[in-house]
Amino acid sequence: MLKTISNLFALVVCLLATNAFGQEARDTLEGSWEGPLVLGRDNMSLAFTFSMNEGEYSATLTSGGMGIYGMPVTSTSVEDRKITIRIPRLDLEFTGTIRRDDDERITRIDGDWFQYSEMVPVILLPVEAPTF
Repeated sequence: MLKTISNLFALVVCLLATNAFGQEARDTLEGSWEGPLVLGRDNMSLAFTFSMNEGEYSATLTSGGMGIYGMPVTSTSVEDRKITIRIPRLDLEFTGTIRRDDDERITRIDGDWFQYSEMVPVILLPVEAPTF
């Protein structure tokens, strides 16, 4: 029984790794970026979807675990490889670093989720659309 559970766990880890690394890098931040968020005992997914309008980024937040679907972000700032997202009504700030490959394509966003005096590290990967 333990061996079966262990094998099942290894299969799930491999599938998740394949899915994460199977995502293609992007030339732009535009589109959806998703990752896990662990708050206390709650493990949920979150996604930011970025768009560009008149040279400025805007974003929306989606998190099924929080019951949020397409909430507009109040402030989105992108400077070089640094990104800052703020939603004051949720007491939320996300700060991240845009990671690029050798071809300067964006591969992921390494960030920190700050909410209610709690900080949680988050890694966001490119997805076609939020998967939840």
